[in-house]
Amino acid sequence: MKHVKVILRQDLENLGASGDIVTVKPGYARNFLLARGLAYEATAANIRQLEDEHRRAEARAKRDYLEGRRRASQLEGVSLTFHAKAGEESKLFGSITAADIADRLNEQELDFQIDRRQVELDDPIKALGVYTVHVKLHTDVRPEIKVWVIKAD
Repeated sequence: MKHVKVILRQDLENLGASGDIVTVKPGYARNFLLARGLAYEATAANIRQLEDEHRRAEARAKRDYLEGRRRASQLEGVSLTFHAKAGEESKLFGSITAADIADRLNEQELDFQIDRRQVELDDPIKALGVYTVHVKLHTDVRPEIKVWVIKAD
């Protein structure tokens, strides 16, 4: 029995991941995968196009990683100080949020902007002290900065 090769458009359980070239029976390819738009024929032109897309994606990923490393070098050694009013047991009146930290970072003469969603802060800071906060610049690049929260006079 003859089999045909198709390129998957999306992840399919028990078959493969998006972009994989798989060999299936012709009826399955024609009646299910191609008919529902889950795959397309693995012609020489389509395979070349897929390889080009992979090369471009790899180049883009490398460029993004290197840009993240460059930006991280600007954040090395950055320390922010917040003066906050505090009551008993060093608890703040209010809190310091990821947005507050991002705003303060953006005042640091960086050549890029930090979005509050890049500041990895599980909960707002609600007490005096020194905190280590990560800034997500890329999936593999998360430099840490020091955030000092001291009592305002």
